[in-house]
Amino acid sequence: MNKTAAEARALAGDLLLKIEATDAVEVVICPPFTAIVDVAVAVKARGFRVYGQNMHEEESGAYTGEISALMLLDAGASGVILGHSERRQLFGETDEGLARKVPAALAAGLQPILCVGESDAQREAGETEDVLRRQLEADLAGVDDDGLAGVVIAYEPIWAIGTGKTASPEQAQEACAFVRGVVAERDAGAAEKIRVLYGGSMKPGNAAELIALPDIDGGLIGGASLDAGDFAAIVAAAA
Repeated sequence: MNKTAAEARALAGDLLLKIEATDAVEVVICPPFTAIVDVAVAVKARGFRVYGQNMHEEESGAYTGEISALMLLDAGASGVILGHSERRQLFGETDEGLARKVPAALAAGLQPILCVGESDAQREAGETEDVLRRQLEADLAGVDDDGLAGVVIAYEPIWAIGTGKTASPEQAQEACAFVRGVVAERDAGAAEKIRVLYGGSMKPGNAAELIALPDIDGGLIGGASLDAGDFAAIVAAAA
């Protein structure tokens, strides 16, 4: 919940100046709903994609305060974040709900970024893999095998976001490899194609090391995305 439409448009313009043109990195910007139109127009010429931060699974109806896939598409979005840790923790997002949202996004033509991850208590209890498996199997249950490779999965270690704790590269790689492995149990071909992102406070200082790991294909950037210089540096590290 950052940036008015005008502020988001200005940030997008700053990003265009700072990010060097490259075909090696796909850049996605996820502004608030009120800024999607402005940002989509601002970055269209550079080929940057714009995604929403959440959506409802129904096309329309009496769901006050919600937004549908068709509305996101109409505003200029081509994808959507689903199951972000803040949505799960603060707003009661459930795996049951995500099992409806993920296939609904795919059916509408939006690429979903499905977020999964464990809390500090769950990691300390040795439950990381159990949590990830439960989330992945439940959230992807409604996705056809043909659509599985079209889902982007972001591993968010909740315990390493805004807590002062940092996941080591080894911990990040281990978790992302496990995520890919769970997908492989269902479809080995999809596991090779699917993109797994790391969302645990990726910054300019650690981006290159993290993205170089074999099972990390990119980052879901949090606070660093609000600074054009930091975000541009992360994009450069991925090139």
